[in-house]
Amino acid sequence: MRILISALFIIGALLPAAAWSQSPPAFCTMWGSGGSGQGQFNAPIGVAVDATGNVFVADWNNNRIQVFTGSGGYITQWGGYGTGPGQFYRPIGVAVDASGNVYVSDTYNHRIQKFTHSGGYITQWGSEGTGPGQLYYPAGVAVNVNGNVYVADKDNNRIQVFTSSGGYITQWGSYGTGPGQFCVPHGIAVDASGNIYVADTDNNRIQVFTSSGAYITQWGSSGYEPGQFWWPFALAVHAGGHVYVSDNGNYRIQVFTTSGGYITQWGSYGSGPENFLQPTGVAIDASGNVYVVDANNNRIQKFCYETGTRVPALSPFGVLALVLTVGAAALVLMRRKLGTKVV
Repeated sequence: MRILISALFIIGALLPAAAWSQSPPAFCTMWGSGGSGQGQFNAPIGVAVDATGNVFVADWNNNRIQVFTGSGGYITQWGGYGTGPGQFYRPIGVAVDASGNVYVSDTYNHRIQKFTHSGGYITQWGSEGTGPGQLYYPAGVAVNVNGNVYVADKDNNRIQVFTSSGGYITQWGSYGTGPGQFCVPHGIAVDASGNIYVADTDNNRIQVFTSSGAYITQWGSSGYEPGQFWWPFALAVHAGGHVYVSDNGNYRIQVFTTSGGYITQWGSYGSGPENFLQPTGVAIDASGNVYVVDANNNRIQKFCYETGTRVPALSPFGVLALVLTVGAAALVLMRRKLGTKVV
C-alpha cells in the first residue's frame, strides 16, 4: 500500500506540464485614446517591444510610429503622411532587431523602411509589384537573430526574405489553401530556433516554416471554438515556446504550443479592460508580458504574468491525478482510524 501511495504522490508531482494548463495573464494596464496627439491613436495596428522593454506602435491612420515605456509613458514619435524617406502611408508592421534598429512595413507605399532606435532614417526598399523584392501591400515584418528581415507580402500571398539592408534573399508562397499557400497573410513571427510562423489570415490558420521556407505544420480552421479562428491577424512567439495569436474577429487572444496545441485564451467583445474591439498586433517582452493593440478602442492593453499570482487550471489529466492522490490519502487516514495496519 505504501508503494501505491508513494507512486500516486509521485504522479501528482510529475504531471504539471501535462496536467496543468496555463491560465491567461492578468490585466496590468492600458493606455491610449482616439486622436492625433502624443499618446493618442487612430486605428493602431502593429506593435513591437525592444530588449529594454520599450514599446513601438504603428499608428496606422496617423501615419507614424509612437514609442512608449512598458507602462505606457510616452517617449517619442516619428513619421507623417507622405512618400518621402521617413514618411508613411498607413504603416502596419513594426519590428526591432537585436541592435535596436526599427523596421516598418509602409504598407500603402509598398515598401519597408529602416530606422535607428530613435527614429533616424537609415534606408528603404521595395516598390509596388509582383517581382522578387517588390511588394504589394506588405503587412507583418519580423527579424531573426542573424538580422534577416521576413515580410508578409500580403496581397502577393507570399513571404519574402531580405538582408538587414534590403538585399533580396528568397521567397515562398502563392495564393491557395494548400500547405505553404496563403490567402492574405498578415502576421509573421520568428522563434528562437529560427522557425517562421505566419498568420494566414483569410485561411483562418497558422502555418509554420523553416527559416528557408520549408513547410513544417499548420493548425486552425474557421470558427469560434478553442483553436479555431476568425481572421487571425498577428502573432508573437515567447522564448518559452508559446505562440500568442490575435484572433481578430473573435475578439480574443489565443495561446498555443509551437506545434499548435491549444493552451488558453482571453478576451471578449467590448471596451473594458480585457475586452477588445478588433485586436491586431501582439508582442511579448523579455519578462513574458503581453502587449495587445486594441485597434478600434484606440489603445494598447498590457497583460502580465506576475510571480506568485498565476493560477493554473486543471486539465482532465490533472483532475485524475488529484482525485487519485486525494483518494489514496483518504484511504490511509481511514485505515488508521479503524486500526488497520498500513503495509
